[in-house]
Amino acid sequence: MGLSSLNYGMILGGFGLFMFGIKFMGDGLKSAAGDQLRDMINKYTSNRISALLIGIAITIIMQSSSATSAITIGLVRAGLMSLEQAAGIIFGATIGTTITSFLISVHIDKYAMFIIFIGTMLICFAKKIKIQYYGNVILGFGLIFFGMSAMGDALADLKNMPGFESFALTMSKNPMLALLAGILLTAAVQSSAATIGVIQKLYQAGAVTFSASLPFMFGANIGTTMTGILASIGGSVAGKRTAALHTLINAISTVIGMILLIPYSSFIQAIAGNTNPMMQIAIANIIFKTVTTLLFLPFSDKLVALVTRLIPGKETPHSRVDLNELDDGISASLPSAAITASQQAILKMIDLVRLSITHSETFLRSSGKEIKVDKMKELESMINSFDLRITDYLIKLNSRSNLSSKNSEDVRFQFDAVKNYERIGDLAANLSEFYDMVFSKEEAFTEGAISDISQMYQLLFDMFDLSAEIFVTRNAVDYSRLLKMEGNLDNMEIEFRQTHFTRMSKKVCTSPVAESIYSDILGTLERMGDHCCNVAKSAVTGLTSDLSDDEIIASTAL
Repeated sequence: MGLSSLNYGMILGGFGLFMFGIKFMGDGLKSAAGDQLRDMINKYTSNRISALLIGIAITIIMQSSSATSAITIGLVRAGLMSLEQAAGIIFGATIGTTITSFLISVHIDKYAMFIIFIGTMLICFAKKIKIQYYGNVILGFGLIFFGMSAMGDALADLKNMPGFESFALTMSKNPMLALLAGILLTAAVQSSAATIGVIQKLYQAGAVTFSASLPFMFGANIGTTMTGILASIGGSVAGKRTAALHTLINAISTVIGMILLIPYSSFIQAIAGNTNPMMQIAIANIIFKTVTTLLFLPFSDKLVALVTRLIPGKETPHSRVDLNELDDGISASLPSAAITASQQAILKMIDLVRLSITHSETFLRSSGKEIKVDKMKELESMINSFDLRITDYLIKLNSRSNLSSKNSEDVRFQFDAVKNYERIGDLAANLSEFYDMVFSKEEAFTEGAISDISQMYQLLFDMFDLSAEIFVTRNAVDYSRLLKMEGNLDNMEIEFRQTHFTRMSKKVCTSPVAESIYSDILGTLERMGDHCCNVAKSAVTGLTSDLSDDEIIASTAL
């Protein structure tokens, strides 16, 4: 019997179904519970223990510690999590990834077809989208074990191949070879659960010894860090430190495991020797990862400090929400966390837009002496960069198949907000251009005109700040307040236009350019207020259904 006699279709197809099942199950759970995951990450990672538990929960859902580490790195890069919080989640991911090997060892594969049937029925016949998501979870769960069973049956033939026995013996006598094999396979498939599943099947089939299985398992512990390393490339210093922390923890654990290989192997054989072979590997995996994680947990601060020294660099507060930190990996792995990341970027964009409005007013009051037009153009360019990058990020996010209906609504709302705030930035730049037209001719606005414009500016700032607050809180009561402020702004525009006509009839205006563009300035300020209301209306749409503005005011009246 040679290599040609192996059923490669079953091996590769079974492994493919196993990997697809992991992804399909994870995507279904993220769609069904993505918002809860985001809330868990935001609220419950303040201390080591809670972060550890969150890491375990996320990894059980994802069925991959590699995916959890990639998400964690993305959240740190996006400024949504500190390195100290990330350490706890990475510790939890190490324990959470042992669940798959345990489930494989209890022979759930015997019920895989029934599980697949239930999942398929829910997907095909459930009317509620959330039930369909749970159908995805159940179907993915069944495919994991059906694929592993199919692959394991084909791998069992390896032990009958000439030369394989000597290869297995070499691995047993040379643990470093088994360790390297585990590292390479896990780095290739980016799933330690898959690698350990393979070694469970090989050991059950008698193709490898227990002493060769453990180094293979230890190697998977290092290989799983490759996903995080790739996710950190080109990112912030904090992202690189997170990847390094994950690699450091797993590497030290593996070194400990290899040093204690013989006594540890004897210990597992003593306590689990009477269980089935796959259960022996599962128990060895669970004990190894749980014990090493709990040993490291009290020293997480020291490990963070060590990684900080190994990877020098400074993280400024602003860089934590830098546009470069809109990580596409987060949108692929956990859309709800990606929505939070894009919200942080939009909030920074809002700060820039407000600054552009402030500069335009300063430009007016100082007759162009304190703020230069070039500064306004630079701000406008930065705002446009935010618009392009965030829009591209949201479009990619919206194309993901694992978005829940709430995620889709949030993406639409954020897209509307970006476009409206970008337009406000453009209009602020237009105001400065209007003022520059007057000042470049060495003309000036009348004191009355400046006073009128300043009153509109003050109300506009109040509206802008309230719209930014509504962008975060999505509070319908605040939106009704904003609509009343918009009515006041509209009335101001009408009143000040009439005042301007009166000044012109009395020949008070001495600047032909200012006289010509004054109404345009008032109209621009009024349109900026409209865009503030557009943001707020989009924010509360989901809360107010299809109510008109008047109905919203009535429904929120005290």
